[in-house]
Amino acid sequence: MTDIKTQKSQWEELVLGPVLRRFPERSANGGEFATTWGEPVERLYTPEEVEVDYGHDLGFPGQYPFTRGVQPTMYRGRLWTMRQYAGYATAAESNARYKYLLEQGQTGLSVAFDLPTQIGYDANHPLAEGEVGKVGVSISSIEDMRTLFDGIPLEKVSVSMTINAPAAVLLAMVVAVAEEQGVAAKALRGTIQNDILKEYIARGTFIYPPKPSMRLVTDAISYCTAEMPQWNAISISGYHMREAGCDAVQEVAFTMANAIAYVDAALATGQEIDDFAGSLSFFFAAHNNLLEEVSKFRAARRLWARLVMERFGAKNPASARLRFHTQTAGCTLTAQQPDNNIVRVAIQALSAVLGGTQSLHTNSKDEALWLPTEQSVQTALRTQQIIAHESGVTDTIDPLAGSYYVEWLTDRIEAEAQAYIQRIDDLGGAIAAIETGYVQRAIQESAYRTQRAIDRGEQIVVGVNSYRSEGEIELPRLVLDPLGEQAQRDCLARLRGRRDEDAVQRQLARVREAAQGNDNLMPILIDAVKAEATLGEICDALREVFGEYQQVTTI
Repeated sequence: MTDIKTQKSQWEELVLGPVLRRFPERSANGGEFATTWGEPVERLYTPEEVEVDYGHDLGFPGQYPFTRGVQPTMYRGRLWTMRQYAGYATAAESNARYKYLLEQGQTGLSVAFDLPTQIGYDANHPLAEGEVGKVGVSISSIEDMRTLFDGIPLEKVSVSMTINAPAAVLLAMVVAVAEEQGVAAKALRGTIQNDILKEYIARGTFIYPPKPSMRLVTDAISYCTAEMPQWNAISISGYHMREAGCDAVQEVAFTMANAIAYVDAALATGQEIDDFAGSLSFFFAAHNNLLEEVSKFRAARRLWARLVMERFGAKNPASARLRFHTQTAGCTLTAQQPDNNIVRVAIQALSAVLGGTQSLHTNSKDEALWLPTEQSVQTALRTQQIIAHESGVTDTIDPLAGSYYVEWLTDRIEAEAQAYIQRIDDLGGAIAAIETGYVQRAIQESAYRTQRAIDRGEQIVVGVNSYRSEGEIELPRLVLDPLGEQAQRDCLARLRGRRDEDAVQRQLARVREAAQGNDNLMPILIDAVKAEATLGEICDALREVFGEYQQVTTI
């Protein structure tokens, strides 16, 4: 039997050649066909280009190295959690949106906090003025958290919270509110993002320097391992770095480098990898290049499995399961022709499902313009439901496995990500790479290349630099109550007027004392929020001990 290499050569000479002479290939977006990180893409992949050792590289679903999925039945057993990211204005208004989403078939909550909350300021802080409730819900106290989850059974609904620098304080509030509902911490299911390293890299909502920030992370990991076994103590996030401009390989590499730093920090406290690995989760973006994104998710799963077993010496293969949430790519949404965003989101969501995500948020078409309306949020959720129930892609596990192109992409992403990880190791690890600006510069350079390609018309963005149309955008808009900020401040003033001030000050003193020592801060933070100390007061107590981080200039 003729080998593949010979057959391909004959095909190129006898079949392909005559066609190319008559009809040359088109260019891809004005240039060569290439991956998002610039590696050329061949016109055809065969077994000659891709050698797959099935047992070593793929395995079966639910089996190391988990390339084909972390559960033996995947979506045949249970669909991913449909978890729409939402939150705005006051706790009461966000509570109403959560109830609406649950009524529409959402299966988990994802809380967006406003900027003051994200950086540990109460609604009445001078720096919070004009920002209260604008890009998320304002949470200043346990009273707000009670309102946020009023009528929502925390023993039944999993809750994800996008919060980082003050994540431990918000987790303490959830534990306290659940206790008031009669729900034990051990019964709670959910996630705090709690990924401070990517804040230094890409978002900027940090408070404290890296060392005490990492202590807060490891304290949460330790506490959740012991007291909240169904709760993910961290969601190690590539999403925000991808939003800042990195490519698919960098998203995997920098996420894994940060994960290595968190594991190292937890191990340094005396924790065992097989004890806490189950409380680690991940968060990735889903972009428009469908096959590349599917391959990215598969490569990330395999790379993490190998890191956990080979680098960290885990004994239990279950410790090596990479469980991840996905959000469709906000940076790909366009204000021009916003209906096009529905198509983009559908493609991105499909890539996440084909890639084996455990949880998914689909962006709304109007998010490039303003906070989404109920109608656009419903369409975004329906996108997930149509993929789940009408597309057929959930009928079998990892349906694109064995595609020569997908397996080539999976191999290349893993290999290129490993090369980045080695460079970061050589620099002294993720924290050192961040402090020297290496990671930030790499992302900036990638973002610059992408923007240049768009500006030159080499990368087509439909409706922006090609296929444009004129005219005003006519869409319904979500309008926030202009009195909402004052209402939140009034609520905070009433709380401070009725609480036991002596009890609050005693608890804040305990927070400061504990911060100076080595004991786990989580129990003390829970006591503080139960005494009705506010988010800002607790974060200020920690600021007194830890100080504040000054951002590194990378240009």
